[in-house]
Amino acid sequence: MTAPQQPEKPSEPVQEQPTIAGLAEGYAAKAGLHRTHDGRIDVLRSAGGVQGIAESILPGLVFLVAFTITHDLTPSLVAALASAAVFTVVRLVQRRPLTQALAGVVGVGISAWLANATGKAEDFYLPGFFTNAAYILAMVVSIFVKWPIAGLLFGFIRNEGLDWRKDPARVKAYRLGTWIIVAVLVLRLVVQVPLYLMGADGLAALATTRLIMGAPLYILGIWIAWLLTRPVPADAGTQPSKPSSSGA
Repeated sequence: MTAPQQPEKPSEPVQEQPTIAGLAEGYAAKAGLHRTHDGRIDVLRSAGGVQGIAESILPGLVFLVAFTITHDLTPSLVAALASAAVFTVVRLVQRRPLTQALAGVVGVGISAWLANATGKAEDFYLPGFFTNAAYILAMVVSIFVKWPIAGLLFGFIRNEGLDWRKDPARVKAYRLGTWIIVAVLVLRLVVQVPLYLMGADGLAALATTRLIMGAPLYILGIWIAWLLTRPVPADAGTQPSKPSSSGA
């Protein structure tokens, strides 16, 4: 006599493991980089989109215009801070993350405090030099320890994970890509620091180059680094062998 069969328990749904693509997207988003639907880097969105670029450019532009018109540091700094604060309000209305806008307000606030404390309008741009130098140092260190930042960012976007570190050719490519970004940051300092040292005489040129060499140059540098670090197709450089012709 057979034992009565126990009713089968409903099978629990199997939780899907996160895919490499999903991890890549999440990591890239946290790093500020995004990709298109076909796996390429979305340079404009990575720069914060049109609104993000405006958030990075407008406070400095407002400061320059206000100071050129009034030649008065205090209202110029207040105008710059107000323009940065407006973007925070806009993001609140849009119900978008406030991180970038708040970071912009803090950055402009520090710049305004320093310029007001020293009484020098050109010091509004001084904190940016230290931030730039810190990025350069971090990227150079990443290159020499063989964890180039371009690889950490682009590798996840390309679904390479960290497998690229097993391939010396890919490590070399990502080191080159990181050097490209470093070159962009160094170029900023090479051009802008001498203008800063000119004092009030170099203020207009400093502010102008700060705008031009900000988001636009960053976008260009990221794009060039992306192109130079493209994986070589597996069949690249291999030509199909021609059938050997035997003499008659």
